[in-house]
Amino acid sequence: MSDQLHTSRSLALKLLATTALVAALLWGAWVTREVASSPEQRIVTVRLAETIGSFVKEAARVDADPAAVQAASLAYLQAAESAVAEMGNDGRVVLMAEAVLAGAAEDATPELERRIADKLEARTIEEGEQP
Repeated sequence: MSDQLHTSRSLALKLLATTALVAALLWGAWVTREVASSPEQRIVTVRLAETIGSFVKEAARVDADPAAVQAASLAYLQAAESAVAEMGNDGRVVLMAEAVLAGAAEDATPELERRIADKLEARTIEEGEQP
């Protein structure tokens, strides 16, 4: 009887070891596939200083209350910051074009300006003002 118990335990241990080895190999294959298939990062540039400069020029032309201009400027800067952060969420590296000395990268400034405009419009609608 003890030989039969010893054989059963030995078989159970071998089965457990084989199962653990197969699980480890499958996990390793899955990790390798996930690492190898990660999306390639793209580098894009935005002309942020130019974009903000255009807003400042427009704000200077408008004959408005200084407090209103200050509030609009703050809203614009918050929208710009949020838009740049969102652009980096999909695997892109967003650099300021003014800081890039060499190399060619995709210019994403039009997308940045569109995102800022969308955010400002959404904010205006939230506050119940006319766009």
